[in-house]
Amino acid sequence: MNLADTLNLGCACQTLSMPLLRQQLETGPALDGLAARLTLSHPHLFSATAVFMDSGVAVRIQQAVTAIERVIALPAWRDQALARAPAIAALENGPSGVFMGYDFHLTDAGPRLIEINSNAGGALLNAALARAHSACCNAMGDLIDPQDQLRRIDAAFVDMFRSEWASQRGHAPLRTVLIVDDAPGQQYLAPEFELVRELFVSHGLTALVADAADLQWRDGALHHPALPPGMAVDLVYNRLTDFYLQDTAHQALRLAHEAGAVVLTPHPGTHALYADKRNLIALSDSARLARWGVGNEDLALLRAVVPATQEVSPGKADALWAARRGLFFKPAAGFGARAAYRGDKLTRRVWGEILAGDYVAQALVPPSERLVRVNGDNHLLKLDLRAYTYRGEVQLLAARTWAGQTTNFRTEGGGFSPVIVLPPPDDTVSQAGHEAVQQFNAD
Repeated sequence: MNLADTLNLGCACQTLSMPLLRQQLETGPALDGLAARLTLSHPHLFSATAVFMDSGVAVRIQQAVTAIERVIALPAWRDQALARAPAIAALENGPSGVFMGYDFHLTDAGPRLIEINSNAGGALLNAALARAHSACCNAMGDLIDPQDQLRRIDAAFVDMFRSEWASQRGHAPLRTVLIVDDAPGQQYLAPEFELVRELFVSHGLTALVADAADLQWRDGALHHPALPPGMAVDLVYNRLTDFYLQDTAHQALRLAHEAGAVVLTPHPGTHALYADKRNLIALSDSARLARWGVGNEDLALLRAVVPATQEVSPGKADALWAARRGLFFKPAAGFGARAAYRGDKLTRRVWGEILAGDYVAQALVPPSERLVRVNGDNHLLKLDLRAYTYRGEVQLLAARTWAGQTTNFRTEGGGFSPVIVLPPPDDTVSQAGHEAVQQFNAD
């Protein structure tokens, strides 16, 4: 095992400082009491245990993201992705889409891409969590954040939204930003909406968390009743899972987007090009990618990183059922592991629902594990990794640890975990790592 594996499987260290987490979460008066509320409402949102990653894995993840972005930029990719999406997905106003999420499982052969999400939540929560861990993990010293990226990450997030704005509006001033979802106060990650709003306000913007149903389209502009009279909505940070704005409650937002009257990010095209699970079929089809002009280096990388994925259809029912124990089934338009199933857990009833739905079958890639300490006992939890990206650049790496069939936030000792990328191995670093294992296990 490399050093990262040794630490993940042999070190049940708990490095989260709750006072520091409270400080990182409650960055303004409007956020007072947020940490205490999260403890009650989201008891398993944050793990007290960090996840370690080999530097080579981090490099491989960035290489994979870069290669996939090159593929998605191809005209042939765009044609096949938009052919199955509603017409609104073909609308191009300039923005690329904020907070892309590339999710990976770790294997002995390196990271394997599980899915891509077009409105991945949790980035600000994970940034705050990582800062609360790093400040108290003395045993690993300067390995925690050697380039001081965590201190600058929130400003980078704001710059990302300003870049989205400029891609559509040029040098016009950005004034108002809305964080939009359905019944946002009832969403599981609603606390993050407040963090985003406070971040925008701290950078001089007027910002609101808004229900999409309260938006108003009139006089060629998008409005919200809580804004000052005459002030239109400039930019919408879109957290809706109605990816193509087909719900009648989203009509105002759809009309504004179609008219180019609001900067919407992420937008319907982002989902079609990146996050539709059927894209995984093409990404794992080397022959098709070669016909589209993908180079040999990228083809080799994608073969190593993207598990084989195929469409589920009645004509394949018998073969897929026979091979189900080695497959994972996902709805093409799904998100958040909803209605996703491991093949070895399938019942005939659920199998019938899968065949009647719009599913893909992905080669099963078991997640790696992280040792955590719960009430004095050690437990191995499953883990996956998320790379938050913007325009092909990884901004933040985070992990989720859990027990069960799919990712969840119901596991004691699990939840979001910060990722510590270890430097390339040498005698000094290896010795420091093994000393850290001994220290943490002795505590």
